Amino acid sequence: MKKITRRAFSVLLLALAIIFGMTVFVLRYADEGGDWALYFASANSGAGGELRDRHGVLLASFDATKYAFSDDAETRVACYHVTGDYWNRTGTGALGAYWDLMQEYSLLEGTNKKEPKALTLTVDAAVCRAAWNAIGYNRRGAAMMMNYKTGEVLCMVSLPSADPINGEAPVADTAFINRCLSASFPPGSVFKLVTAAAAIEDLGDVFSRSFSCEGEYTIGTVDIHCTGVHGEQTFEQALANSCNCAFAQIAVATGYNSLYSHVKAYGFLDRQELDGIGAIAGSYRTSYAGDPELAWSGIGQSTDLVTPYAMLRYVAAIANGGMLATPQLILSDEPVEQTRLVEASTADKLKEMMSYNVVSHYMPEIYFPGLSHVCAKTGTAELGDGTSHAWFVGFLDDPAHPYAFAVVIERAGSGLVAAAPVANRILRAAIASEG
Repeated sequence: MKKITRRAFSVLLLALAIIFGMTVFVLRYADEGGDWALYFASANSGAGGELRDRHGVLLASFDATKYAFSDDAETRVACYHVTGDYWNRTGTGALGAYWDLMQEYSLLEGTNKKEPKALTLTVDAAVCRAAWNAIGYNRRGAAMMMNYKTGEVLCMVSLPSADPINGEAPVADTAFINRCLSASFPPGSVFKLVTAAAAIEDLGDVFSRSFSCEGEYTIGTVDIHCTGVHGEQTFEQALANSCNCAFAQIAVATGYNSLYSHVKAYGFLDRQELDGIGAIAGSYRTSYAGDPELAWSGIGQSTDLVTPYAMLRYVAAIANGGMLATPQLILSDEPVEQTRLVEASTADKLKEMMSYNVVSHYMPEIYFPGLSHVCAKTGTAELGDGTSHAWFVGFLDDPAHPYAFAVVIERAGSGLVAAAPVANRILRAAIASEG
């Protein structure tokens, strides 16, 4: 009897071990099956594929014998963080993110790919080259642009970059970081667009209030310094002046709960995605830390951090009446999903204020020659060491050219002087590319 019991126990242990092993196998197969199936695909099965921009420009290709990229060096470098490489060093490139799709791998059927797969992206190589040249190869920064009606991302450029044609060549420090998706920055005054939205919705009489600026505003024992002396000004004028004193008052009057809820609602604290490619989350204080700190946060300083992609999503929604067309990187004929990100009335008021910014303060005849209906906000994010990140975000309020943009240049100073010319270049390149 004892022998039968021991044998039954042994069989039970063996059955449990088999079940455990099968469970581990199934879980790993679900997670890594594509890698297993495709490990030898490019070498032995004749599998091939192409990655092209929206106009059919070849960005990368592969077949049974070789990996290749564009013949044009400038296109390779400008589009590197879009295409990535075959070694997945940047972590956000299409070659890594969509490898299974290009191999036509399925969890149930594996891969039986016979014909090369051409995957067309929404980006425009010419616009990416314009952004890369405008930022300058010796600077660090990021530029993004999307069609705010269709969600199609036309430009995603990060510097420093790398030439993927030689996987072993040395590259600049941090070149593999996609600053559009994988880096966050103090936003400076572009964050006043978020504070303004909170004030519009929760500070009912904000448009009838007057805000005083004598160059400095004291909260408790903390001095908030401004870039000028703006005197008495309206809410609209305060945004155009990018007045720190006024927006410190607005932030405190609006209150922490309102500001935090708007920051969260607009997605700045979430890990966003771009067609399955992950982006990092931003940062904002998760608890009230006193009025002085609240004031600093309302003008885009304190612990505020945002990604260029998060700012692009926000201004694209403002441009589109508060509706966010889900950003796309793979070109598709399917209708894009639209979700409400900003209240319609708030978006309309912000659009008017951003238009007033450009007309009254940004010298459009100098910074945007040949462009009309530019709505934008500058940002000069102070870093505490005498340098500042330069920001410029906004859109064209033009149904024929529905483009939103976000540009940040690291330690470049004034947003208008350093970042606005980059936006001008990519807007003009996108319009020229349409024809």
